[in-house]
Amino acid sequence: MSLKIIKKSKKSQARIGKLHTAHGVIKTPFFMPIATRGAVKGINSFEVEKKLKSEIILSNTYHLLLAPGMDILRKTRGLHDFMKWQRPILTDSGGFQVYSLGNLRKISEKGVEFKNPKDGRSYELTPENVIKYQNIIGSDIMMVLDECTEYPCSKKRARESMELSLRWAKRCKIAHDKLKLKKTELGKCASKQLLFGIVQGSIYKDLRKECAERLVEMNFDGYALGGVSVGKTAHNSYEVLDWVFNNLPYDKPRYVMGMGTPEDIIEGVKRGVDMFDCVIPTREGRHGRLFLWKRNLKFKISNSKRISNNRFQSSKHFYDTVNITNAKFKKDLSPINPDSKLPELREYSKAYLHHLFKTNEVLGSRLASLNNLEFYLDLMKKIGEDIKNGKL
Repeated sequence: MSLKIIKKSKKSQARIGKLHTAHGVIKTPFFMPIATRGAVKGINSFEVEKKLKSEIILSNTYHLLLAPGMDILRKTRGLHDFMKWQRPILTDSGGFQVYSLGNLRKISEKGVEFKNPKDGRSYELTPENVIKYQNIIGSDIMMVLDECTEYPCSKKRARESMELSLRWAKRCKIAHDKLKLKKTELGKCASKQLLFGIVQGSIYKDLRKECAERLVEMNFDGYALGGVSVGKTAHNSYEVLDWVFNNLPYDKPRYVMGMGTPEDIIEGVKRGVDMFDCVIPTREGRHGRLFLWKRNLKFKISNSKRISNNRFQSSKHFYDTVNITNAKFKKDLSPINPDSKLPELREYSKAYLHHLFKTNEVLGSRLASLNNLEFYLDLMKKIGEDIKNGKL
């Protein structure tokens, strides 16, 4: 088994463990900084590893196919060497990105034909070549090709899409199993590459449960929940987690794709989620919004209050969000983040960061993104400590 459960909470479905991959062991639960095109925006690989101490990043097959392309990744023997990152990488197959193309893509039983919005060049993603591409990339964790439905959609539409995604998932599994039996361009890597199935079914409980059960029969290395961040409210998303996770193996990793406010992460962990990703830390950072721990308060994530529909809502009692472009920070000479482990965030002032944003200096978004990623990665450590200490 790739996942070893170290401790299970007595208060919730939360658990801590170790996920074994070709490029190292990752402590769960964990958050993956987004490196869609082979780079975390504004932050180089050495900083992500040495300063932020992230154990894994997420990249995207669709975007890497468009640029730099598979030829250059073959020559560099994968994305790890190309971007100088030697820890694990998860790659999404690109299903969500294809969904976003609208009229520029055509979906069929075979797969998806689409045009590059920038140059009009035609491409094709099939379950088989998505596995091939992710092997060339050298992903530690591969995702199957799936179709992401719009929200809201009819149950008939959700059923048809789910069935297509299941057929694609089976073809991905067959292609992956074949790949593990032969020597590929990346040698032994293929035998250690994990493949995750993706549970679809929109907001329909019976479809989500059925999809999960049928994916489990295919025996994937882990399971992801797709489509929960596409137009749905937190209420919808938490319900879907409750429906699905009782139908997934306890001893395999569980991943919720794209769901990532601090509150969402806490609620997800309570429901047994091991893996998260989201663009929020760097996207908000580029707009001058900072996540900061509240000072002089102990970190308490277990004081969520139960509200309607048998779900939980965490109060934002452990952090603040700050818009550094507000005029009140123009003369604020206090540190950007006095509690940070990074010297630049302790030494530079909020007034200086405000100035950087007002003068459109790229250093501003870089510093803000560093701050936010540090917050998210620290959040996962604190959650792990609370589970270990029996508080969550």
